Amino acid sequence: MGLIIIYSAPVGGLGEAVASLLLCEGVVPSKFRMLALPDQFLGAGALPTLHDRYGISAEKMVTSFKEWLD
Repeated sequence: MGLIIIYSAPVGGLGEAVASLLLCEGVVPSKFRMLALPDQFLGAGALPTLHDRYGISAEKMVTSFKEWLD
């Protein structure tokens, strides 16, 4: 089983909570990946530009998933 968690908030939070819950329940995914914004000050700009810059645009996520699955 593989698991991908995507959210447009700083890394940590939701992804870490899901990972912790799974491990506490004895569920260990064969692969685990979080895609989220970096935990730092982000530059200003239009959302599509920012999503692309930080790897959470649809195109960047598809590329990332394909690399992850190989």
